[in-house]
Amino acid sequence: MGGSDEGIMLDGEFLSDPHAFFRKLRAEAPACRLAAPNGFKGWLVTRYADARELLADSRISKDTARARKLLRAQAEPGDDGGFVDTALSQHMLNADPPVHTRLRKLVNKAFTARTVARLRPRIEEITAELLDEMAKAGSVDLVKSFAFPLPTTVICELLGVPGEDRERFSAWSATLLSRSELEAVRRDSAAMATYLRELIDGKRQTPTEDLLSELVHVSEEGDRLSAEELVAMAFLLLVAGHETTVNLIGSSVLALLDNPDQLAALRADESLLPNAIEEFLRFEGPVNIATLRFTVEPVRVGEVEIPAGEFVLISLLSANRDPGRFPDPDRLDVTRAPGGHLAFGHGIHYCVGAPLARLEAEIALGGLLRRFDSLALEGEPETLRWRDSTLIRGLESLPIRVH
Repeated sequence: MGGSDEGIMLDGEFLSDPHAFFRKLRAEAPACRLAAPNGFKGWLVTRYADARELLADSRISKDTARARKLLRAQAEPGDDGGFVDTALSQHMLNADPPVHTRLRKLVNKAFTARTVARLRPRIEEITAELLDEMAKAGSVDLVKSFAFPLPTTVICELLGVPGEDRERFSAWSATLLSRSELEAVRRDSAAMATYLRELIDGKRQTPTEDLLSELVHVSEEGDRLSAEELVAMAFLLLVAGHETTVNLIGSSVLALLDNPDQLAALRADESLLPNAIEEFLRFEGPVNIATLRFTVEPVRVGEVEIPAGEFVLISLLSANRDPGRFPDPDRLDVTRAPGGHLAFGHGIHYCVGAPLARLEAEIALGGLLRRFDSLALEGEPETLRWRDSTLIRGLESLPIRVH
């Protein structure tokens, strides 16, 4: 299983079949030491009960400054432990209370349920346009033609990013979320931070009707987001706001193609769609391993005690296939009782964009099934490639025929 004297390796076996990899770990070593070729060391947690508990445990920190010190302590002399431009890392996902509480409160004032609900007509419009183009082509890469442009267009319009700049964001995002060379990560993170600073300066001087302008001017008892906090928040919302949904749409369609009985059930009863989306999130969630955390004091996980000052990686993908929580977890069942999955996390860091991702997925998948009587995979299933990332679980492409 890619093991070493210092711990389990996230190597070829993990990347080629993470579900089989995690199945073994849940049974044999649900909390185990982890090592990586770049010198990173920590612990990997794979069972549902442990994952859910740790996601909400105040003894597990996400403070970016302290995490950077731990990474540097592990790194080779002269290295920085892999941390990139801090202008992009100092957002609420990398903060503990009270900093997290303050940032989340300010974002929630601008990014409301009403804001998301107002997006429905525009999401439906974009979906219809993309489906028209797919119908003309007949054979398409679903990721490139549908799963990617829909949420990317929505989040960029929501935040007020000009249309001509969206391709740059896709390239930057791909670099930052995949296992890219460190120099490429530094380059693209710096470019993205510079771009966002300029965009925010423009919103400050000339506000428009978009979320980023609202974030620039939102206040809570006189408190506002600083310039650097705005850059980091814009980065978080842009990247998380489209990456999650891109992967959710692509993986959901593949799951239906692999399970024609479930596809037929969904076509027969469209009212199952909201429930089905929860099952897609559980079955093949868009996040593989949750973002970095570390212990601030010893934490017991099952029979293992993780010392203070150790990194903890929590596999959401594994937790959602734990038979101790979900009966017959490797079977897709769009009628399965909803709830309980950890695809959007748990606790104070539960994904702020979850309502938007659910709305986009419901409109996208519903539109796809209504528009086309036939969906078929083009090519052999074994040729499909998943993205080279420990964070993201998503397809690089999904060639299909539609009719």
